[in-house]
Amino acid sequence: MNESMVYLQKAPSPLLRSCVRALWYCRAPHVVRHRERVLPNGSMQIILNLSRSHLTGCGEDGKADRRLPPAIVVGTRLRYEVVDTADMEELAGIWFQPGGFTELFRERANLFFERSIALDDVWVGARLAERLSEVPTPLQKLRTLERLLTQLFHQGTHRSELVGNAIHLFRDKALTVAQCAGSVGVSERRLSQVFRERVGMSPKKWCRIRRFQTAVRALHKGVNVPWAELALRCGYYDQSHFANDFHAFSGINPTTYSSRCGPWQNHVTLL
Repeated sequence: MNESMVYLQKAPSPLLRSCVRALWYCRAPHVVRHRERVLPNGSMQIILNLSRSHLTGCGEDGKADRRLPPAIVVGTRLRYEVVDTADMEELAGIWFQPGGFTELFRERANLFFERSIALDDVWVGARLAERLSEVPTPLQKLRTLERLLTQLFHQGTHRSELVGNAIHLFRDKALTVAQCAGSVGVSERRLSQVFRERVGMSPKKWCRIRRFQTAVRALHKGVNVPWAELALRCGYYDQSHFANDFHAFSGINPTTYSSRCGPWQNHVTLL
């Protein structure tokens, strides 16, 4: 990691914990400019550029093809997106729990699927980037962001019990969608509808992303096992299934990932 880089991640207050996984801040004014793949993780984020009046939109080939607003809501994705590290001069963000964005903003998450939407269209008058730019230290910025989020929290805000139970069963019990639906007492169709509206994608797609992320974590830690063994450990049928899924989500193979990944497991240098 660049010696001049500052990165801070803060756990949310107990009040926000059911909706928000983490608040983060990054400042890297001297980072060498390049493009990076950001791998899908099944979560939504809010990203705020605190140093410039825009974020850079890039195509999958790495070419900058548009300017985005300085504050955006990033929906769940099934494929990587490309970012310009010039935007890392000073950023802050909110990483939501699955379903957390919908609980706070009362917006259907599936409407944001594979899209980046101006935050002003969702949180009218918030002026988050402008407000945080006026706060002196990284920790104070995150505390200010947490305070502003807390003001959104209202009586009755809570994570969907159905989605919460499904997430638990997928993560901890490794149930299939059919098994999960039976366990929570709803039809597969009903489970898929609620999950898609709350989380942003169908439960089957979310489970595929979760399995992919299990493999990404292992590779990022430098696990030294044959791909066939890693595939079985992560829940794939075989090495071919693992390789196809990995490429579908990341655009690269596991070997390329291992050679190009950096300090953050979901960021990979685009060459």
